[in-house]
Amino acid sequence: MIARRGDRIPPFIVMEILEKALQMGREGHDVIHMEVGEPDFDTPRCVKEAAYRAMLEGETHYTHSLGLHELREAISHHYSGKYNVEIDPGRIIVTSGSSPAMLLLFAALLDPGDEVILSDPCYACYPNIVEFVDGQPIEVPVFEEDAFQYRPRDIERCLGPRTRAIMINSPSNPTGNLLEPEVMEEIAALTGYGQYVVSDEIYHGLVYESVEHSILEFTDRAFVLGGFSKLYAMTGWRLGYLIAPEEFVRPIQKMQQNLFISANAFVQRAGISALSEAGEEVAAMVRTYDERRRFLLPRLREVGFGVAVEPHGAFYILANARRFTDDSYAFAMELLEKACVAVTPGIDFGNGGEGYIRFSYANHLDNLAEGMRRLEKYLV
Repeated sequence: MIARRGDRIPPFIVMEILEKALQMGREGHDVIHMEVGEPDFDTPRCVKEAAYRAMLEGETHYTHSLGLHELREAISHHYSGKYNVEIDPGRIIVTSGSSPAMLLLFAALLDPGDEVILSDPCYACYPNIVEFVDGQPIEVPVFEEDAFQYRPRDIERCLGPRTRAIMINSPSNPTGNLLEPEVMEEIAALTGYGQYVVSDEIYHGLVYESVEHSILEFTDRAFVLGGFSKLYAMTGWRLGYLIAPEEFVRPIQKMQQNLFISANAFVQRAGISALSEAGEEVAAMVRTYDERRRFLLPRLREVGFGVAVEPHGAFYILANARRFTDDSYAFAMELLEKACVAVTPGIDFGNGGEGYIRFSYANHLDNLAEGMRRLEKYLV
């Protein structure tokens, strides 16, 4: 008999869309990918060279379970320079991607039945990971007209004796929107009730016409999830980190030792290079993403999708598709099968995402233009 934990976890719908699109590609169909949140750029050369040097020099063994001290110092220096917050490197746990960091965090924070407040819609894996460790997601609706930002008073109404954390994600997946600093400050103030804020900052750096803020600018009662996958085009390298309150470091370290041991040594060396040497290549990638964003927004509106508030971060647009459907999953499958354009149904991100489609512009501008031509031909 399959254990309840393995049986109850739902599929990650965007991966099912991707897998079907890849199968269609193997069958000879030319599919335009606008579903996957993965940079289409190659990893910066200096990062690859740093990993290669590290391997040649024998850095192919275990590291300290918290991660290389040099990388933790580099992350601390990054937060000091960008956000003017001082972080003891001893509070940083380096992980094999940000998803393991999230698993370790919630396993350390939640007893069975403890609650985590999430926005609806939100990144599809948040509630799944919370439930995996027997926590309880509490969904707070967010709305298109508010740029999908929390209304802090709605969070406050949901606080209860079992609430352990409020989850934020800015820039956001799936919306691409940022939380205003005033909203972050109000959310941080809610930790006076004893909760923590968990801030997923994986898309920091991918910001256009705006400025992102770290939750650590507003409160120390916070966990920060970060990593290298998105900004540095390092998805396959699997390198992330968690900044935790001091009292949580030792429990999380013990779980890391038992479950993952440590992140790859030479990949950690690559992370140091990313933070210290890849600035020019990263800036060029960000300019290109912004060009794609500025192309895609008006084209979506021309085809008939709604975007009430333009997103200024990540590489996503969550577009209102209610003109076409009230079943985003069926609609996404229809667009894939009939127009050969892969997109992500909003239902993947919670009931509040129904009626929306997420478009990723982590693809070449020529491909985005072709994808929009196909959608326009099919829909208009």
